[in-house]
Amino acid sequence: MAQRAMARSDTYRRWGWLAPVVIAWAVAVASPGATAQNTPSQPEPAAGVAQGSGLPIPRFVILKSDRVHLRQGPGFDHKVQWIFRRAGLPVEVIQEFEGWRQVRDAEGTTGWLLQSLVSGRRTALILPWEAKAAPVPQVEVRDDDKAGARAVAVVEAGVIANVRSCDGQWCYVSVGDYRGYVEQKKLWGVYDGERVR
Repeated sequence: MAQRAMARSDTYRRWGWLAPVVIAWAVAVASPGATAQNTPSQPEPAAGVAQGSGLPIPRFVILKSDRVHLRQGPGFDHKVQWIFRRAGLPVEVIQEFEGWRQVRDAEGTTGWLLQSLVSGRRTALILPWEAKAAPVPQVEVRDDDKAGARAVAVVEAGVIANVRSCDGQWCYVSVGDYRGYVEQKKLWGVYDGERVR
């Protein structure tokens, strides 16, 4: 009995200081005015147009560097969970918080990066959802925006194409020294029916 009481007393001396902290946290969580979304670790979800930049959410941008850290939250104090190593890679901005952008890549990986590491220039991945198939599928880049038009190049799934324009069904792209048309539905980096000028 004496040992058990001493153990409880010892525990309180070590951890008893946490009680006011835990109580304050419980009161804050229970109060109707408290919102976890307003903290930097969980920003308020954006929809339609971002308040900070005034740009649409979601939207596509590209990575400006060959080494971009993707973090768990908007700030340098958040852990790096992924490193992108491909400049020009398209990513989708799904949320903003001050100078940070939450992005999603073609495989569904999400995280936060600095706004200064992305550009509004447009690129698209060709059939990224089939890039790991064997054999790797190929797509023809055509000289006109018609299914039967002559192929000027054949590119593999996973290749990055620079998007020049899109009419909602076809995109005029460049891949290396080749320019031509690719069906919009075969690209990740432009939305279905989106017009790009």
